Amino acid sequence: QVQLVESGGGLVQAGGSLRLSCAASGRTFSRYSMGWFRQAPGKEREFVAAITWLNEVYYADAVKGRFITSRDNAKSTVYLQMNSLKPEDTAVYYCAASEMRWSTREYDYGYWGQGTQVTVSS
Repeated sequence: QVQLVESGGGLVQAGGSLRLSCAASGRTFSRYSMGWFRQAPGKEREFVAAITWLNEVYYADAVKGRFITSRDNAKSTVYLQMNSLKPEDTAVYYCAASEMRWSTREYDYGYWGQGTQVTVSS
């Protein structure tokens, strides 16, 4: 079992930045690839970014060049640095853990956090 807790969400103006954190507890964090997903009101949850246990990173086209994900295995924490935020980035952001090397698909992630709200005002 892996427990995930996100933090760092909030309200920010367009063009601003936020950093989300996701703290893990339970099984060995370094064995998991970590993903970030988001769900906007009335929309399906979508892939945002992933970082593998080898520190390979992958991003959705919508956030490439603006968001950066990283991990600190010593702290069992994964981060999502979000820069140049846009109103369309408004969503609940979730972190998730997968035993696969990486994936954009929700069902490949077996563990999920509760989500943190990010609101970007125009």
